[in-house]
Amino acid sequence: MDHKNATINTDTTQNSIKSKKGTSRVLVFFSALFFSALFFAIGFNMGKDQVKKDVPFDLAIVENKEGENVDFGLFWDVWDLVKEKYVDHDNLKAEDMIHGAINGMLSATGDPYTNFLDPEQFAELSEELRGSFEGIGAEVGMKDGIVTIVAPLEDSPAEKAGLRAGDKVVEIEGESTSDMTIDDAVKRMRGEKGTELHLRIFRLKDETTDTQDITVIRDVIRLDSVKTEFLDGGIAHVKIMQFGDNTIREFNQAVVDIRKNQVKGMIVDLRNNPGGILNTAVVLSSKFLSNDVVVVIEEDAKDHRKNHYTTGKHPFVHMPIVILINEGSASASEILAGALRDNREDVKIVGEQSFGKGSVQELIPTSATTAAKITVAKWLTPNGEQINDHGITPDEVVEYTSEDYENDRDPQRDRAIEIITESIKEKEKEMDN
Repeated sequence: MDHKNATINTDTTQNSIKSKKGTSRVLVFFSALFFSALFFAIGFNMGKDQVKKDVPFDLAIVENKEGENVDFGLFWDVWDLVKEKYVDHDNLKAEDMIHGAINGMLSATGDPYTNFLDPEQFAELSEELRGSFEGIGAEVGMKDGIVTIVAPLEDSPAEKAGLRAGDKVVEIEGESTSDMTIDDAVKRMRGEKGTELHLRIFRLKDETTDTQDITVIRDVIRLDSVKTEFLDGGIAHVKIMQFGDNTIREFNQAVVDIRKNQVKGMIVDLRNNPGGILNTAVVLSSKFLSNDVVVVIEEDAKDHRKNHYTTGKHPFVHMPIVILINEGSASASEILAGALRDNREDVKIVGEQSFGKGSVQELIPTSATTAAKITVAKWLTPNGEQINDHGITPDEVVEYTSEDYENDRDPQRDRAIEIITESIKEKEKEMDN
């Protein structure tokens, strides 16, 4: 067969729509169960592009792009072998074969966050862009080569079933996850409301070699970003669940409420927040920092660095702040925590080591129904620290144990309240003097 360009030709009539393509910069685990803030991160206008009907494998003519010093001969030789010899070749679709090849190419990078979205995955993302979807409500990532629960969404089926940040998923519906990619795991965990998902997990914190079987009942997941609770002593507990398009608007409302309640100190709770959009992290960090301060540094493949500076208003520059993190705090959460740690000596971080995701992904539509998500940069804290794989270490390590969870205790928040209360007292003394 003579393969000359990257098109698939058939005699069938093709429906056409055209599309204006664009890209979006995101910081999240794209192959996630609820895709966290990435749901909102596609910054392109859906329009028209060519949409092909299913092409029977036997009728497809796939032609290679012309180019120098690139030999796709082996690829096409195998393509022809499958076409000629595979026992069930009548059941194969050319488009599926192409998508599988693209996935294989991207997986060869060794980067779990660089992957391809086929039409089914892209349709699921579009559903989640609307702010609700059916599933278990947990972010899934790859940690040390193991499928890991990064963070269960608050009040989600995953949290209610007992899944916790850091849980290692060893089996899904009785099938070992040892050879699964993140996408493979996510596909198996998805499902309709009311259906059961059976997981076998291993929890390092329990200091046992035993695994646990957990059954999660899937449900409709609705995504909120910010929740504010006012405590005694003039303290606000602001929990940020994700960094999406709605987060800035919701946090701005929290600012209004905090001012009305004459808050003197704030707990910024980033526990189990798996990340989101870079710009959202910069805008929220700016609320706590002065003007023209570096929030995060972006470093590309050529080691070129770009500083992202504070923007907008800065209502909480002088307010006592404690940040709560745990191993479910990742990506954009780590940007905010790192920005405040490096720029404000009076801010304390309490909790446990964060997840450690210091890379930036770009979502690039490849057609009206598919997209590629490529890691395009690393990010560093303002002091130049690369936190990928090792995360941010709290100023005070306070564990949250299984016993705490079962008895509805929160020693991390309790310690944050103690620190802020003391900071408020010291600030009031200074004002009196």
